[in-house]
Amino acid sequence: MAAASSDDTKNSSSNLPLKPIPGSYGLPFFGAMHDRHDYFYNQGRDKFFATRVEKYNSTVIRTNMPPGPGISSDSKVIALLDSASFPILFDNSKVEKRDVLDGTFMPSTGFTGGYRACAFQDTTEPSHKLLKTFFMQVLSSKHNTFLPLLRTTLSDHFSDLDSQLAGKSGKASFNTSISAATFNFLFLLLTDKHPSETVIGDKGPGLVTAWLGAQLAPLATLGLPKIFNYAEDFLIRTIPFPAWTVKWSYKKLCEGFASAGASLLDEAERVGIKGDEAEHNLVFMLGFNAFGGLTNQFPILIKWIGLAGPELHAKLAEEIRTVVRESNGEVSLSALDKMTLTKSVVYEVLRIEPAVPYQYAKAREDVVVESHDAAFEIKKGEMIFGYQPFATKDPKVFENPEEFVGHRFVGEGEKLLKYVYWSNGRETEEPTVDNKQCPAKNLVVLMCRLYVVEFFLRYDTFTFEFKPVVLGPNVTIESLTKATTTV
Repeated sequence: MAAASSDDTKNSSSNLPLKPIPGSYGLPFFGAMHDRHDYFYNQGRDKFFATRVEKYNSTVIRTNMPPGPGISSDSKVIALLDSASFPILFDNSKVEKRDVLDGTFMPSTGFTGGYRACAFQDTTEPSHKLLKTFFMQVLSSKHNTFLPLLRTTLSDHFSDLDSQLAGKSGKASFNTSISAATFNFLFLLLTDKHPSETVIGDKGPGLVTAWLGAQLAPLATLGLPKIFNYAEDFLIRTIPFPAWTVKWSYKKLCEGFASAGASLLDEAERVGIKGDEAEHNLVFMLGFNAFGGLTNQFPILIKWIGLAGPELHAKLAEEIRTVVRESNGEVSLSALDKMTLTKSVVYEVLRIEPAVPYQYAKAREDVVVESHDAAFEIKKGEMIFGYQPFATKDPKVFENPEEFVGHRFVGEGEKLLKYVYWSNGRETEEPTVDNKQCPAKNLVVLMCRLYVVEFFLRYDTFTFEFKPVVLGPNVTIESLTKATTTV
């Protein structure tokens, strides 16, 4: 285990040399366009940052970030590319998170019924505290239904995979199956009704995907052949997609949620939130935050476990089945807590490939941020950008950082959890109404752990293939080997 040289910007030593932030924004317009093309087409995401770290011999640099001219009025950012500097993004006394969820641009509020969703609000805004308090109360009230509901939903998901494998193609689309399961689970969890009982029917994943796609298109590339690069860049990054292009999809989601979640909206009004505002915020939480994140996270989870191979599969199966057997066949919270390897594997997935790789904030005041080697002054109002995969694969913190190590966080390795940042905060910290950490942080980890448990209660191992797509991997299951031992 490598030793970390710095904890965070508040507690790190003050004897590091103060240096100017290296890097370049280039000429107006042309510099941003050059960086945009490097980022999407010439170099790709990781190489874009790696080459600049090498060029400037610094993990804190100036650069431009997409989408750039046409969508963003200002592309300039200060990029934090190590574990030491990154946590300033969590210090809400020093940084502001107003309208920076998607980076250097903000989609029209027409996508969210004219409201700025809670995720776009800064912690100093009164409505942020009111809305996040409500979200956390809603999640807390579902504590007793969470496990049984997810187990039932996953059972349907695994039956679907088995059915697809038994079909003509002999393969199963993991992403399609888990997307349907995820949407059904989230909708049921929040409203106590299945989406099929509403106007949404079985169209939920498609409706959300269309709505998300129109908002996030400027941050993506379809991976088309090079001859189409400039055409793609012009089409999706010249002007923002207007909200009316997905008005029908969003209207269906809102109608379905309003009819199924009437009691939830009534509760929101009782705590001082307008019903209409609560509806649009809850749909955003369900569709953007929860569904958007989890439908990326589950394929990432199965990808890395699959790449680890049968040896890890056997160890997971043995741990999971032993604990469940000793728990009289019950999959409970206490049983899950005893599965140390399973917990570690989930944290390792969250470390090596966080589903949301970016964090943005603006400096509230002049601040000093420290990398492992130097200190840098950031002026009030400057945009700060953190590329999380470089922070959570920092070689000065993690040994063999590019390698998937399933047992990394077992035993003494748990001390490294404070350097896992996927939730917009340290894994060792908890979401509160006064920070921007994901309110469902613990539920997401629990869902991933339960998925692994339910999987290896049914199967010994599996084979798969994947290919990168716009967000995360597209996974195809090629075989599932039924469990040879039972609990």
